[in-house]
Amino acid sequence: MPRPRKCKNVCKLPDIKYFEGKDKNENVKPIIMDVEEYEVIRLMDKENLTQEECAIQMNVSRPTVQLLYSSARRKVAEFLTTGTSLKIEGGTYEVCSDQFSGCNCTHCRCNNRDK
Repeated sequence: MPRPRKCKNVCKLPDIKYFEGKDKNENVKPIIMDVEEYEVIRLMDKENLTQEECAIQMNVSRPTVQLLYSSARRKVAEFLTTGTSLKIEGGTYEVCSDQFSGCNCTHCRCNNRDK
């Protein structure tokens, strides 16, 4: 029996969840990126966190972050080079709430409740 998937902590869902490429052929399926893959790209490439910092924030191991990051980069590269569409949906995650004390993200309610 496979091991159950662990929920990853996500501080903010993407504002834009669908990117349309140049190929508008209805027979071509869009590339699907999980929400946690999006979160890893956001944390590491936009927020400049290390893999270790990202792992702590998402409440997963560093090797899990590496796997998510590699998968997300492949999907972004495929989207950019093929012109297909990219859709961000699904995955195994929990959106950060006031109960999660380990989060240092500037986007979630944990840090912004006094502002």
